[in-house]
Amino acid sequence: MTHDHDLVLRPTAAQTEAALNPPPGRNGGDLVVETLAGLGATTVFGLPGQHALGMFDALRRSDLRYVGLRVENNAGFAADAYGRITGEAAPLLLSTGPGALTSLAALQEARAASAPVLAISSQIPTAGLGGGRHGYLHELPDQAASFRGVVKSVHMVRTQSQIPSAIAEAWQSALTAPHGPVWVEIPQDVLLDPTSLPMVTGLDATPEELVPRPELTAVAADLLSKASRPAIIAGGGVVRADASKKLRRLAERLQAPVVTTFGGKGAFPWEHPLSLQSWLEDRHMTDFLEDADVLLVVGSGLGELSSNYHTFKPRGRVIQIEADLGKLESNHPALGIHADARLALQALLETVADREDTGARERVREVLGRIADRIAAQELTLEQQVLASVRRALPSDSPSFWDMTILAYWAWSAFDPKAPNTMHSAQGAGGLGYGFPAALGAAAADPTRPVLAVSGDGGALYSIAELATARQYDLPVTWLIVDDGGYGILREYMTDAFGQATATELTRPDYVALAESFGVPGVRTTPETLEQDLAKALASPGPSVVVLPAVLRMFAPTHLG
Repeated sequence: MTHDHDLVLRPTAAQTEAALNPPPGRNGGDLVVETLAGLGATTVFGLPGQHALGMFDALRRSDLRYVGLRVENNAGFAADAYGRITGEAAPLLLSTGPGALTSLAALQEARAASAPVLAISSQIPTAGLGGGRHGYLHELPDQAASFRGVVKSVHMVRTQSQIPSAIAEAWQSALTAPHGPVWVEIPQDVLLDPTSLPMVTGLDATPEELVPRPELTAVAADLLSKASRPAIIAGGGVVRADASKKLRRLAERLQAPVVTTFGGKGAFPWEHPLSLQSWLEDRHMTDFLEDADVLLVVGSGLGELSSNYHTFKPRGRVIQIEADLGKLESNHPALGIHADARLALQALLETVADREDTGARERVREVLGRIADRIAAQELTLEQQVLASVRRALPSDSPSFWDMTILAYWAWSAFDPKAPNTMHSAQGAGGLGYGFPAALGAAAADPTRPVLAVSGDGGALYSIAELATARQYDLPVTWLIVDDGGYGILREYMTDAFGQATATELTRPDYVALAESFGVPGVRTTPETLEQDLAKALASPGPSVVVLPAVLRMFAPTHLG
């Protein structure tokens, strides 16, 4: 008996010809790049290293575009941003030991933010494997152990015939909701040895769909339809699932106010009459959400920042749609729906009843007004002026990438991203140095629009080597460095907690002169001229640096009573 799908497995005449007559001079590295190309990759990031040279030599024989950064951690941040912007798995090629380990902080951020990064690392030769101490350069007794607690899945290769399947399996894992970083390990000799295997042509690594269970969405739709004060918290899962339009339709049908988490920026239109914007670190907002009789949480685990530092105590029913099974009900009892946000929102749209507006829009205006009054009473005019200048200077469709710096903390709550998937930060794991290399990855994904990176001077020093990368590939990234002479947010935290700050003050270079030494135009600006200088830099081709010497303050903590 012949099944239709059996016919798909038969090679075409061209595939048979290519398989029987592979081009000469190929090695295991060629199997890596052929597999990546076959899966749809077009760009790879990384850094060469001694054990990984087989992969890098194979790049020469492929059509893949290579973007090389100067530090593995920064290459990881660039791949993270490429994955966020495109929704594709971003290959990250790494060497053994120190090279691989240097990427760990970036992979932690990718895991926390569900960014699809496909890290492929070399390993010492197979003769040295087994946990002993053979004295190989870069040797670790168990390299994979360093990654298992960080990435979504680990895939080990020990022979050349394993390479295509292992990479395809990793690719599928990276792109199955929840997206995330994955890690593939291939020994040096497997990459370097000549291969007689045919060229890789037939691959299918289609991600599995995470479909909601219908009995759960039926109950959720019933609760939402009958609610008197429904509200919605939209997280990063809405953005990653490209589900913001479905979210808007659902909110309008339910007349439910929507607040976005900091990872979900742009999931709901900022100026919509049902938009609570992103003021999650505000007691007025927390009170409003606690008062909802049915609270729909989509694509968020309600972690520390999203729950106003775990002070949020909902009084009504909570419905949580989340692709990461471990986050379901991890912080609050809920009707937990394990599903991709897009599919779950579609199921709700098909089953909820329309609700009349029972004053929801007026209540949104009231709570935003109270928040605005509270901020206005703190005399933070400079901070608001700087953030408004950045927003006016940045084209509405340009993405922005924010490091862990005071202006970014403001932006989490107060910045209008203008569109989904345009504002990204390192608030998932919270490591320094994210903004600039991530912006380079986004510019590699789409060089047709300028990209903004925002760092403090402390975070900038993590990434300064990548000015060479920006110049080498002529990437259209404008880097705004807010120079306050140290780790500004830590200075503020320590002063508040201990009365004075320790270990927060930094000797810095002249960032404008430093940028120009890399061949990157730089300008020193002021709060008054920031908008003009930033707009000019963003409109100029290639990379640029804008330095703003300013000491900014955070708005007062709003989770304390």
